Amino acid sequence: MPGFFSCGLRSPNHSRRIGQNGQMSQAPFRFEHPFLDLPVDPVTSSHTRQVTGALSSQVLPTPVAAPRLLAQAFEVAALLGFEDSLVHSDEFLQAFAGNRLWPQMQALASNYGGHQFGHWAGQLGDGRAIHLGALVGSDGRHFELQLKGAGPTPYSRGSDGRAVLRSSLREFLCSEAMAHLGIPTTRALCLIGTGEPVIRDMLYDGHPEAEPGAIVCRVASSFLRFGHFELPARRGDVVLLQQLVDAAITREFQHVLTLPEAERIPAWFTEVAERTAEMVAHWMRVGFVHGVMNTDNMSILGLTIDYGPYGWLEEVDPSWTPNTTDAMGRRYCYGRQPEIAHWNLYCLAQALAQLMDDPEPLQAGLRRYAEVFTARHREFSLGKLGLPSAENRDDWLSELFGLLRASAIDFTRFFRSLGELDIDRAGTDEGYWIGFLTPNSYEPDTVPATWSGWQPWLQRYALLRRAEDPEVVRSRLVRHNPKFVFRNYLAQQAIDAAAAGDLSVLERLHEVLRRPYDDQPDAEAFAAMRPDWARRKPGCSMLSCSS
Repeated sequence: MPGFFSCGLRSPNHSRRIGQNGQMSQAPFRFEHPFLDLPVDPVTSSHTRQVTGALSSQVLPTPVAAPRLLAQAFEVAALLGFEDSLVHSDEFLQAFAGNRLWPQMQALASNYGGHQFGHWAGQLGDGRAIHLGALVGSDGRHFELQLKGAGPTPYSRGSDGRAVLRSSLREFLCSEAMAHLGIPTTRALCLIGTGEPVIRDMLYDGHPEAEPGAIVCRVASSFLRFGHFELPARRGDVVLLQQLVDAAITREFQHVLTLPEAERIPAWFTEVAERTAEMVAHWMRVGFVHGVMNTDNMSILGLTIDYGPYGWLEEVDPSWTPNTTDAMGRRYCYGRQPEIAHWNLYCLAQALAQLMDDPEPLQAGLRRYAEVFTARHREFSLGKLGLPSAENRDDWLSELFGLLRASAIDFTRFFRSLGELDIDRAGTDEGYWIGFLTPNSYEPDTVPATWSGWQPWLQRYALLRRAEDPEVVRSRLVRHNPKFVFRNYLAQQAIDAAAAGDLSVLERLHEVLRRPYDDQPDAEAFAAMRPDWARRKPGCSMLSCSS
C-alpha cells in the first residue's frame, strides 16, 4: 500500500486557467443547480452541526496531494458530452479530485435524515458526498454530478469526509456493472486516487489501518432520497417539505403536474412505489443484496444508490446478508429486500401525509408496490427458467429455491447453465442430473441426496419447456441470466492489485462487466464460483460499512 500513496501522477501546471477560490477561469460546460432553488444553509463553514430549514449547505471539496485517474466509464462520459481527450486532461483530473472547480460548479452537500436498521436516526446528510451541479446530457436529460470522498461537510458527523480505494472501487465498478445488467442505478463517471492515506477500521475491531484514499464521481438525474422528505417532516417543517415535494415533481415527474393539485402527491408517491418495486425485482433476479436498505439509501427514482456492504448470492440462501452490522438481525438479507422496500415506502408515506388533509390515497401507492413487485418478480423468476409468466407458479418456484438451497448451488451459474440442459434426460437420468448440478455446488457431497426432491420438479419443468419454442426459451434464458456478476471476491482481487499500483485487473474486470450477458470465452475466470480462499477473507464474504 505505501507504493500506492506515492504513485499519483502530477499533471503539468495549468495555473493560467485558475481564477480566485481555486476555480478555473474557462468554462467547458454550463452547470445548473437545482438545489439552489430551495433554501440553502446560510452558514458556509464545514463544521459538523444540525442544519434546519435548509435542503443543502455550501461546502468546498478538500484538495488532495497527488490525484491520479484510475478508471473511467466511457458510456457515462459520452452521455455527459465529455470527450476522451477532456477526461484525460489535467482540467478534468483537478476538478474531479476536488482540487479546482470549473466555473459554474457550485459545491453543495445535501441535508436529509433516515431510518437506519428500522430506527429513526435523525439528521444524516451527505457526510462525504459533495454535489457539483447538473449538466444536460447528450440525450437531453439532466444529470447531477457529485464527488464521494472529497472531504468533510457539515453532515460528516465527526468523520473526515474521505473514502478509501476499497469502497470507492467497489462503488465505481458495481454501479456500472448494474447499469449493464439493465438494473436501475446511479452511474459512475470516474475513479480517482488521491495519493493520500485514509485511516479506517475495516472490521470495527479496534485495528485501524492506513488505506489508499480515492474519490468516485457519481452521476444520476437526481440523488433525492426518501430521507430528504423524512427529515423536514419529522421536524414539523411542512414549508420545506412542500417545497421539496414540488421541486421533485417539477424536475423529475412533470407529467404529474397535469393532474388536479389534490391528486399530485398520491400519484407521485405511487410512481415512486412502482419504480422501487421494479428495482427490487431486478435485484432479486440477479441475486444482488444491497446490504443497507436504510431509508436514506432509497432513491425516489427507484435507482440503486449507495453501494456499501453489498454482495451477490453465491450459494442460494435467502437469509444471507453481506453486511457484518446486520449479521445478527439479518434485516437486509436477500429474502427480506421486498418487505423492507415496502416498509421504507411506508416511512415515506408517513412523511408525505403531513401535506395531505386525508392521507388515505397514499395507501394506493403501497398496494401498487405489492402488485408491481409480485408481477415483475414472477415474470423474472419464470424468465430465468426460460418460461413465460402467463400463470401463477409461485409454489413451484419456491420449491425450486428450496432445492437449490439444499444442494448449496451457485445462484448465477445454475440459471446461466440451464441453456445447456438436456431437458429430456434431466428428470429421468439421476447420473446425468447429478453430473450437471455438482460443478455448481459449494457442497457437492450433498447433491446426490437431493435427487428425490429434484426429480418431480424436473419432470414438470421438462413438460413446461417442451411446450415452448426452443429458440424463444433460449432467448429468455440469456436475457434474464447474466453470466458475469460483480462477485465480492472479484472486487477484492481488483482492490488488492490496485492498492499495489496494478490497474490491469480493474480494467479487465470493468471490460468484462460491460457485457454481462455475452459468453466471452476468454473471460471464463470471471464467471468462476467463489474460491475456497475467499470464503472467510474480509471483503469477499461479508463487509462492514467502513469506507
